[in-house]
Amino acid sequence: MVEQTTPETQKIKVESRRGQDWTFFLVAVGLLLVLNFVASRYFFRIDLTEDKRYSISDQTKNLLGALKEPVQVTVYLEGEFPAGFRRLQNSTREILEEFRLYSDGNVQYQFIDPNTNTNEQARNQFYSQLAQKGLQPTNLFAQEGDKKVEKIVFPGALVSAGNKETAAILLRGSQAAPPEERLNQSIEGLEYELASAIKKVASTSAGRVGVLQGHGELWLPQAADFLGTLSEYYTVNRVDLTQVPDLNNFNLVVLMKPTKPFSELDKYKLDQFLIRGGKMLFMLDGVRASLDNVREEGFLAFPYDLNLQDLLFRYGVRVNPDLVQDLNASFIPMVTGYMGNQPQTQLVPWRYYPLISNFSQLPLTRHLDAVQTKFVSSLDTVKAPGIKKSPLLWTSQYSRKRDSPVSISLNDPRVDRDPRLFSQSAIPIGYLLEGKFQSVFKNRPVPEGTNIPFQAEGKASQLVVFSDGDLAANEVDPRSGRPLELGFDRFTRSRFANKELLKNVADYLLDEKGLIELRGKEIKLRPLDKAKLREERTKWQAINLGLPLALLLLFGVTKFWLRKRKYAR
Repeated sequence: MVEQTTPETQKIKVESRRGQDWTFFLVAVGLLLVLNFVASRYFFRIDLTEDKRYSISDQTKNLLGALKEPVQVTVYLEGEFPAGFRRLQNSTREILEEFRLYSDGNVQYQFIDPNTNTNEQARNQFYSQLAQKGLQPTNLFAQEGDKKVEKIVFPGALVSAGNKETAAILLRGSQAAPPEERLNQSIEGLEYELASAIKKVASTSAGRVGVLQGHGELWLPQAADFLGTLSEYYTVNRVDLTQVPDLNNFNLVVLMKPTKPFSELDKYKLDQFLIRGGKMLFMLDGVRASLDNVREEGFLAFPYDLNLQDLLFRYGVRVNPDLVQDLNASFIPMVTGYMGNQPQTQLVPWRYYPLISNFSQLPLTRHLDAVQTKFVSSLDTVKAPGIKKSPLLWTSQYSRKRDSPVSISLNDPRVDRDPRLFSQSAIPIGYLLEGKFQSVFKNRPVPEGTNIPFQAEGKASQLVVFSDGDLAANEVDPRSGRPLELGFDRFTRSRFANKELLKNVADYLLDEKGLIELRGKEIKLRPLDKAKLREERTKWQAINLGLPLALLLLFGVTKFWLRKRKYAR
């Protein structure tokens, strides 16, 4: 029996379908409102990328959640950039947006183009102001297709909170790396750079650092820049080890280039500080050598007798009484001849000043630029139960050791050019030691004159040893007497990463599970195969243009056919 369709039944069906549509519409709107309300109250994001490039760490979340005052971040990366710099710009914006959300709005940011001012004098004055605040202009090359593009930018940000302001350098990485790789290294370190700057302006000091004195160590002005950098983040005090009963008031003690022997009592204070969980950073010379003492006729450099070898030996490391030479070295000015009565000076490589560019992949040394060393010795490890030993720095593949006493002459650069003389490779000059250390005074009498109870073994701790006492020594301007930036070479006008290295080490020792771990973040580069791209360009253009149109046409034809079939019944 065929159902008869009347105008009345047709009208009822239309009204019923209309009611269903309205019901569906109202339910959909209601669900959207509920979801919007829930999303506004409970923030969450899902990062589906393999390397979690859009996720920030729990350490950063804790820092942002604890902010008690607004933080303003001004980024000088606005404008038109090559593709590589756009990645840096976009990544900075994405991370700051994450910071804003996780800080509940306490982190605010803006991007400024420092080149917008058309007045050249005013623009140059603005450039000078940025430079004085720690933001230096950078001139790098980036690849755009088959051509290289040169761009001068200020790759940094000023971070301020209250009356505090600091600079965050966004373009890091090794200068020896290709431009794209260096930009990628910078993107990997963005979270650390920005979070570290926020921590600096928004929080009080997180640890107490004792700079040891009493044994001829470095002090002002030789180490002014390093100590000033530490004091921006931590409470730094000078402590005369010979005058204090113990080191219990400090979380970290720093020993920079001692030149006088340690007594057994002073050694006991260091030992028990480490056994009880204190952290230590040692920068020691194995041989007494200085460029000021070197003459053309030669100079004999003898080992230091600091009375610390048994202490370090028990902890698992030994500073050898030798000097390391490297073909990859810094330059010094040297008189190479005379024109009339005027000496002719030329910069020549000084093999006793190795430039270090081989680093471990630990967070505290990853992606560092070259580090400058002076009269550095080699390090060896020895058996120490329960101690993990991680090398941090190595020399190049063209280096060698010279056992003491070492004869050093200003004529050495003229006679040591044969690469066959430099047959040793990757000599370690820095170690990180971690674990439960055993006291060197175990089975030995405790020195007289101390009230520190003896412990043979205690809490897990950490010790970093560098075999270069000058690693933290900045140069001093001979005219003004002012200390220069640590790592700045006034002869070549180059900047090395000494300050960054030591700052990373201090951060690691004082906050092992904190922000320094962010330097281990890795984002993989996945570049397109440019040769294949050129060969298959036409094919992929046709697919990208034709496939959407074909799908749209197929959808239209299918929809028309279904509609025609429905109403043909």
